[in-house]
Amino acid sequence: MSSRRPRGRGRRPGGRGRGRRRDDDRRNKSTDPNDEEKAVEVEGTITSVLAGTQFRVELQSGHEVLAHISGKMRKRFIRLVIGDRVKMEMSPYDVTKARITYRLG
Repeated sequence: MSSRRPRGRGRRPGGRGRGRRRDDDRRNKSTDPNDEEKAVEVEGTITSVLAGTQFRVELQSGHEVLAHISGKMRKRFIRLVIGDRVKMEMSPYDVTKARITYRLG
């Protein structure tokens, strides 16, 4: 048996390995928050508690949305009950869902 290395394990010419991302991809990404689509901030009142830390929230306009707790609120064990007023972020793409970011009381 020869002492040759198995195929496919050597380096490619040019110094780039497989699956390695080029630096150009990271440089072209914009970090300016004004370029992105902003989340819409709204206030509402919790009308029902659902499974999996989700809530049905009624907006001041009368519409109802499905909302879940943000990660920081989950981390700090902020408790929410029916009747609490909350501040939420809604995506401009799906206005039926939201993320609860702050408990107003």
